[in-house]
Amino acid sequence: MNRPAINKTTPIIFIGVMFFVFGFTTWINAMLIPYFKLACELTHFESYLVTFAFYISYLLMSVPASYLLTKTGFKRGMTIGFWIMAMGAFIFIPAAYGRAYPLFLCGLFFIGIGLTVLQTAANPYVTILGSKDRAAQRIGIMGICNKTAGILAPIILAAAIFKPGDEELFKNIAEMAPANKSALLDKLILRVIQPYACMGAVLFFLGVVVRYSPLPEIESFVEEKSSQATAHKSILAFPHLILGAIAIFLHVGSQVIAVDTIIGYAQSTGIALINAKVFPGFTLFATICGYLLGVILTPRFISQLNIFRVCTIIGLLFSIGILVAEKTVMLLGYQTDLSLYFIIALGFANSMIWAGIWPLALDNLGAKLKLGASILVMGLCGNALLPLAYGYLADLYSLRWGYVVLIPCYLYLIFYSFYGYRIQSWKKTSQALNA
Repeated sequence: MNRPAINKTTPIIFIGVMFFVFGFTTWINAMLIPYFKLACELTHFESYLVTFAFYISYLLMSVPASYLLTKTGFKRGMTIGFWIMAMGAFIFIPAAYGRAYPLFLCGLFFIGIGLTVLQTAANPYVTILGSKDRAAQRIGIMGICNKTAGILAPIILAAAIFKPGDEELFKNIAEMAPANKSALLDKLILRVIQPYACMGAVLFFLGVVVRYSPLPEIESFVEEKSSQATAHKSILAFPHLILGAIAIFLHVGSQVIAVDTIIGYAQSTGIALINAKVFPGFTLFATICGYLLGVILTPRFISQLNIFRVCTIIGLLFSIGILVAEKTVMLLGYQTDLSLYFIIALGFANSMIWAGIWPLALDNLGAKLKLGASILVMGLCGNALLPLAYGYLADLYSLRWGYVVLIPCYLYLIFYSFYGYRIQSWKKTSQALNA
């Protein structure tokens, strides 16, 4: 049966706005980690519970999110997702009054739940709204929206919660009497109320907007023939999908480590917290440069598969550089250790990995597309677990050697980009590869 032609430009623009919102609510955590570490007196490991609470929802809620979208439709489901995020932002208000770190983590968990629903809906749209060989290009454009918001978010939050003279005050905080110190930290934590109250209001409004938007239901784009061909299969019968979910797990975890740990690492090299707030932006700007290059080059000059492979290889090389480069240099206006700039360079390496995984992992799923997307979104819990591994190693050894956790991540991504995506059966690999 022939379907009427559907305007795909408007949905793409609308999804781009959503990816900007995703980026803002996600990458703002880069500033929350050192902020909570100071205000709530935390260890490195405890401070990275910010990423754990935010991203563990992807593991717990991705499949339920898929069923929610199936039951309510994508537009109603995304409205619910925005409203859950708004509730999480509003939880920051009572948490701040009590300086209650567990309650802050609860708020972050609810923001993550809402974002899980939205990610489960938005990523399949980007993958299928157009030709398959240009999927990485479209995902790259969405990544630019996401990372642009990520550059702005920590800077905006820092402007809201830090005031002139704070840096000198923070240097002397360890020497304060316990009562004075507690009173100062109580005042400091209250500064988070205004930005998160505003965020909650905006998210609630966006939920109303998406409900009445021109965004069509995703079934309009799924081919019936492909759906019938795969309807009888278990989702576990697609090795390229399951291995792709593991790749997503390792990729997003390594990406968040590069962004969310860089402020603390920059401080360890002698850069003050007030100045270090810009370094997540440097990493995300490097990612945007990678996206732009990918959008220009694919598929005309290089296939999305080959650019995926190149990014995994240079990611491994930059990770090794963090561990072995020990030299004081002046770059970007800061005198610091060379290893810091390898962390920034990881932003470039990570740029086209996400875009490379999604089309390969969702290929030929047909009727299993929604469930397959939810399986991939589950992989985003790597953002929850890998930063904790980094924090544990940083407390045990050093902030520099915490980055050793990146090495096995990129080795697996290299495996998936060259071999894993081609596996079509769980039988012997000699029988598992297509010609």
